[in-house]
Amino acid sequence: MDDRVWHHSTFTKNRDRLLEGEVAHKFFARVLEQARTADLLSKEHFSVDGTLIEALASLKSYRPKDEDEPPTRGGGRYPSVDFRGEKRRRQTHESKTDPDALLFSKEQRNDRQTQLHGHLLMENRHGLVVDAQVTQATGTAEREAAIAMVSALTGTHRVTTVGADKNYDTKGFVEALRCANATPHVAQNDTNSSSAIDGRTTRHAGYRTSQTIRKRIEECFGWLKTVGGLRKSRFVGREKLDFHFLLVAAACNLVRMRNLGVAAC
Repeated sequence: MDDRVWHHSTFTKNRDRLLEGEVAHKFFARVLEQARTADLLSKEHFSVDGTLIEALASLKSYRPKDEDEPPTRGGGRYPSVDFRGEKRRRQTHESKTDPDALLFSKEQRNDRQTQLHGHLLMENRHGLVVDAQVTQATGTAEREAAIAMVSALTGTHRVTTVGADKNYDTKGFVEALRCANATPHVAQNDTNSSSAIDGRTTRHAGYRTSQTIRKRIEECFGWLKTVGGLRKSRFVGREKLDFHFLLVAAACNLVRMRNLGVAAC
């Protein structure tokens, strides 16, 4: 009880060792191997989606790249900063707290925040996560991450279908999936008259099945954000958040495997 308490830097150094050793990736791979041994993973049918994660950086930190301190009003530890009328673009501005965090908002809303993007690839048999990663929040991040994750799968075997919501309904994404030897079961964008998905895909019963099952990926995101504490990042930087994101995705798989009656090794 009277021993000297460890210095906080001890935990920081240990975390850095875990990052350098890619421990999260190795742990996630071991969990997937256990699921594969129990014959829980589909090799043919998958779903993909992304979610926004609030970064550990305030709006006040998003300032011009060449500016050290913003003009303030009032004193104290938290002075007022007036950004009214200022156009904050990624080319000219960055977060001084976390350069990986970008201002982003879905559906053209005005409630932009500093965000990062989390992505999951789920197999459709039991809803287990087979890949997870964090990227910067951009308008194309979801599709780029999905193509990368699916391409990693098709490097080992053929993927029959990949289900996704209407945000993935672009000509470039659909063509990229087909080039990666995967059939895109993407929801048709009702607001887009030139949808990349036509009747040759939607007429099949498998397409309707993919559109039903792909929604289970929201259960994974819900678990990650509520139980896993990923609604807002607890770390500064994409690399550390990616480490946390992958560990929580592995934990989500373990819980689901337990519910399926698989004993932990």
